[in-house]
Amino acid sequence: MAECWGAWPHRKWFYLAITVLLTALFVVGCQIFSPNRGESDRVVLKLSGWGASPAEQQILQQVLQEFRDTHPQLDVRFEVIADQYMDVLTTRLIGDAAADVFYLQALEAPFFMANHVLEPLDRYITPEFDLADFEPNLLEPFQYRGQLYGLPKDFSTLALFYNRSALAAAGLETPPTTWAELVDYARQLTIDTNQDGRPEQYGLGILPDLARLVYMMTAFGGEIVDANGYATFASDRSLQGLELLVNQYLHDRTAVQPLDVGTNSGTEMFGQGKVAMVIEGNWAIPYLADTFPELEYATAEVPQINDQPGTMAYPVAYVMNRQSTHKSEAWELIAYLTGKAGMQRWTSGGAALPTRRSVAEQLAYDRDPLRAPFIAGANYATIWQAGNYPTPVMHSFNNQFISVLLGEQPLQLAMERAQAAANQQIRAALE
Repeated sequence: MAECWGAWPHRKWFYLAITVLLTALFVVGCQIFSPNRGESDRVVLKLSGWGASPAEQQILQQVLQEFRDTHPQLDVRFEVIADQYMDVLTTRLIGDAAADVFYLQALEAPFFMANHVLEPLDRYITPEFDLADFEPNLLEPFQYRGQLYGLPKDFSTLALFYNRSALAAAGLETPPTTWAELVDYARQLTIDTNQDGRPEQYGLGILPDLARLVYMMTAFGGEIVDANGYATFASDRSLQGLELLVNQYLHDRTAVQPLDVGTNSGTEMFGQGKVAMVIEGNWAIPYLADTFPELEYATAEVPQINDQPGTMAYPVAYVMNRQSTHKSEAWELIAYLTGKAGMQRWTSGGAALPTRRSVAEQLAYDRDPLRAPFIAGANYATIWQAGNYPTPVMHSFNNQFISVLLGEQPLQLAMERAQAAANQQIRAALE
């Protein structure tokens, strides 16, 4: 499934290293290599990705075995990069040791596409592959200058989780559909019964991470980076969206962060009953089923902001290494894994959502009471991307936004400082 969001740490050497890689590509790009053969004279393909739950790993191994069975001339070896995924991947690319095919988040795609590290896939795609079956909004982040560089294997969006018993106790029959309603619900669901004066139950759980908040800015026409990749989240329009959350946390005091209530995540504080509502990803569904099986909850689409539907989407694609010495075989693997049968098997566990509309319909996810809101959000979601240099944008924003929630500085000043710090780092990376 798509990882929790988040991103891997970047260092300045990351970008310098890619420059070295591009130089190497220019030198060797026209050379022709013979594919390596395994002991059984089969082409051996390497696939790299991050780890997942045992259940997901088991499903992936089943899909890969089915690929081997139907492609006897090919073999595939899956390599888990357990930590510092992007750093390890970049090191392997520089050393010509990267896999033929690897996972890539939409967040990281712009830099790789702009620097020609990936193989364009357009010439491999046939009509039978049915590219039109993919949700267009989930293909777009892997397109650059008219070419497609990745096929999304799965995605996650955000939806509203609400405690059915808590809403019923407050006399609320349906979930909120607008942010104004959400604020009103949160007031009614915040219960002050603890002796220390802190609510026993808050109305809304929040995570003050840029990866979760961009849709609130875009609802008013804001953006986090401009066309040149520089941070621009301190604009009046972006601030208008962020103010909704800041006011609810600081002034209404009906919203709370995980650490405020002694938990580690939004799903944990929701499962423990510390909050009645939380905006979370579909990865929370299996977690809640395993950890809090008695919890009575439901999901709904994220309440509209400024009369617009909105959520975040986090697609992950299979991409091909431009240095691969057996590209046609690598395409066969990508085509199988993102084909209708392979995708259905991979997403059948329910932790990740299929990017093909036909697979979502076949698995009935668009009619599943818990998963339907996540599927519905796919075509209007804001894709989690932050330009070619996402790390300074994310880190600068998150560091300053936390200080706002702590009451240490006003929102506008904090965002101006964050934006200036991010752009200083981006300019340095470009020098």
